[in-house]
Amino acid sequence: MNRKLLNSELGRLSVEEFKKTEKMPFSVVLDNVRSQHNVGSAFRTADAFRAESVILCGISAVPPSPEIHKSALGAEFSVDWSYFSDTMEAVRSLKSQGYEIIAVEQAENSVSLDEFRPSPGKKYAFIFGNEVKGVLQGAVDMADTVVEIPQYGTKHSLNVSVSVGVVLWDYASKIRHAL
Repeated sequence: MNRKLLNSELGRLSVEEFKKTEKMPFSVVLDNVRSQHNVGSAFRTADAFRAESVILCGISAVPPSPEIHKSALGAEFSVDWSYFSDTMEAVRSLKSQGYEIIAVEQAENSVSLDEFRPSPGKKYAFIFGNEVKGVLQGAVDMADTVVEIPQYGTKHSLNVSVSVGVVLWDYASKIRHAL
């Protein structure tokens, strides 16, 4: 029999402990994500994988917001975040800090996520785009790599919050095994 664990048995970090702990060397960039629930979900996933930060761009909502909080469940308090009105400005800033820029998008010459091999010690910034229009072409043009999530059904895309979960889990599992 498998008994579900209680929250008190999970050994989770407090917000204060999270702020002090070493982060994985990546940031999440949300490029004009219109749904506050998707923004909140990205915060929650960024917390789960100990992201350095979430960068909100353009029309993406910023905390404090009851709608973000509803899906972030407080992760907007643990994960550092910043806001840029222009996604390309955020990308330029990240590049100047030594991040490799990864646009998550369907594009010519993209690399399938299962073939993407992150390097230990390198810092990455993963850009996730608008629910309808995807990552801005200007941001795709500035990316060092474009990664595409393989899909096999009739739909041509995943919800952005699902894409964040898939990519961050894949990255974290590959980095953890490379160490």
